[in-house]
Amino acid sequence: MRTVIVAALVLLASVASASAELRKVDSQQEFVSLVQGKTLTRPLIKLQVMPDGRISGSGSRWDVEGTWSWQNGFFCRDLFWGGDALGYNCQEERTNGEGRI
Repeated sequence: MRTVIVAALVLLASVASASAELRKVDSQQEFVSLVQGKTLTRPLIKLQVMPDGRISGSGSRWDVEGTWSWQNGFFCRDLFWGGDALGYNCQEERTNGEGRI
């Protein structure tokens, strides 16, 4: 079960509609405009990525918290799920051009 949730957390920020043309998010400013004030959701997962570098939410029944930064065109995050470290990870973000990543 943990493996499924970890995989969902990793993919959460980069999932978009399969039919949409995706383009790379090139700047931190654009990324923040896409996630600010929104709750990112997947089954059993709800996360908020705040402009100040914090991540908070829940995955299944456990709290998720962490930090993020923008490095060389990538969204980098360090997450903890239910107190367990999920590790540091950087990923390319893409948008469908309609405000979704």
